[in-house]
Amino acid sequence: MFAVPLALLLLLYQALEGSAGPITCYDDLGKAVDWFYVYKLPHHESRLEGLKYLFMNKVSGGWTDGKVLVNDSAGALGRTVGQLYTSTEQGYILYNDQPPTPVPGTGRAGNVGRSGGHTKGVVLFDKKQGYWLVHSTPHFPPPKKVGQFSYPDTGIVNGQNFICVTYPLDRFQTIGEQLQINQPHIFDCHIPASLSSSVQSMVQLCKQSQQEGGNVSLLQDASKITNRSIALTSLGGTKFINFAKGASFADDLYHSWVAPALQSDLLVQFWQRSTGILPSDCSPSWKVLNIQELAPGQRFTFKATEDHSKWAVSTKAAVGSAGGWVCVGDINRNKAEEKRGGGTVCLQDPIVWKAYRTTALKCASCEGGQCDCVTTAGR
Repeated sequence: MFAVPLALLLLLYQALEGSAGPITCYDDLGKAVDWFYVYKLPHHESRLEGLKYLFMNKVSGGWTDGKVLVNDSAGALGRTVGQLYTSTEQGYILYNDQPPTPVPGTGRAGNVGRSGGHTKGVVLFDKKQGYWLVHSTPHFPPPKKVGQFSYPDTGIVNGQNFICVTYPLDRFQTIGEQLQINQPHIFDCHIPASLSSSVQSMVQLCKQSQQEGGNVSLLQDASKITNRSIALTSLGGTKFINFAKGASFADDLYHSWVAPALQSDLLVQFWQRSTGILPSDCSPSWKVLNIQELAPGQRFTFKATEDHSKWAVSTKAAVGSAGGWVCVGDINRNKAEEKRGGGTVCLQDPIVWKAYRTTALKCASCEGGQCDCVTTAGR
């Protein structure tokens, strides 16, 4: 009888264990991580440049080059989202105001216009834990029935941002409540009966989206909530703050809420090739400046109009070792999106703050010109 080498048996066992492991965020090496940030760089000198990305988690010490390209299933994004297509007894919600083309089951183009929240993300969890991935990429990810991870060609040209955080199961009820406020366009979802009692907010989101063709209006229990911020502690104990606003908030997320809540002046990167862009705001309360030129990780410099990311960074770090604030989300600073749902996930961390703070080079001044983001002083 042929004897299988012990080393091969161990490798097979580990592979099976990994495929059946709890849902989590992963790094480029396939290691489970508590959280990560990915900055997909814009098209620069070639199509290849538009597939490169920077990666950061709590042990990376700042931005590091991605080991592969962003469309590779062996990268952090591919390994993380790829769990959607290989796991079975899991709950998931995929939402995007520009869903994959065509919208599954409809044949319509993947754009829901100006209705509902300007939100993009992936929620995936099992009976123990899961992750929430907030991002800025249109037409991403593919629905589960596609069967495998891929990255859309439409997300290559411009820069994009992703934040993934691993949470224990008991956080997903709250995450669902925040999404109810956001009014996301859900293009694919499933909550198995075995998980439904733990995440009733997710069950409601999925059920209502299926009844209303993807669009989720404010649910009855959230109908009087215009906005809400909540603390979300990751599986590993890192404290994040999620800011979620609905259409009825009718104001700019960053200047009217995030800046005063964090007691910080902010530099904000967002999609600046739409109509009704809000100018930098230097009102007596808090200063919010629009970023105009940036260089993540100092790899190369590009204009904000080449970056579809939506993030904000405080101009100064807090006194002591806590660092400054970084917020990564899915909504822009323009008039139309004051009246749409959306949000951002914020972290106070010295390394993450430095990585994003040094990314911002030039900002729009309140006088209509341009100023140096690097030397812009906060209060």
